[in-house]
Amino acid sequence: MKRLYIAGFDEIPQQLTLKDNDLLELTIVCPPGYSGDINFTIDLLRPGVQLDLAGLYFCTRGERQRLNIGVRHMVGGARSKQLFKGILGGGGSAVFNGLIYVEHGAGGTSALQENHSILLDTESSAETHPQLEIYADDVECSHGATVGFLNEDERFYMRSRGIPEDEARRLQILSFLSPVLSRLPAEKQEFIIGRI
Repeated sequence: MKRLYIAGFDEIPQQLTLKDNDLLELTIVCPPGYSGDINFTIDLLRPGVQLDLAGLYFCTRGERQRLNIGVRHMVGGARSKQLFKGILGGGGSAVFNGLIYVEHGAGGTSALQENHSILLDTESSAETHPQLEIYADDVECSHGATVGFLNEDERFYMRSRGIPEDEARRLQILSFLSPVLSRLPAEKQEFIIGRI
């Protein structure tokens, strides 16, 4: 099953449970122009269920966003994967708080969490707080986070091939976002891309 929530347009539930479906592909987007908090927790309640959770957030015009994301493995044998990517510019700021929780006795859990942000200027900021809270043995859990700027060498290479500066920068942003952006229907991709 696939679900897509766009903040400011869709009502994003604060809590979901995953117990009846083998796989849920869930995508959350905080588009340019949206300021606010996203508080979202999902509980995995049956062995064998799989969660593929991804998100995009944009704070490019002074927006302030806070994403509080929790994935709770309440039984063993479930899998989860999280990938959140953000673009920040124009003095915007974002805070990502991500928690993977593994309950007592939930051995055989596999959980991965990643959060990556690109700063378009020095006035913008990103905080990332990936967290693991594990109370079981025999688990495979990891998290990672990066915050950085667009690669100037890549942009120089594109410009040396005749690509204008603005287009080179836009291509870099789209390349960075593509693992999550590609999950959206074409019309939603165009909506997001048109607002970057």
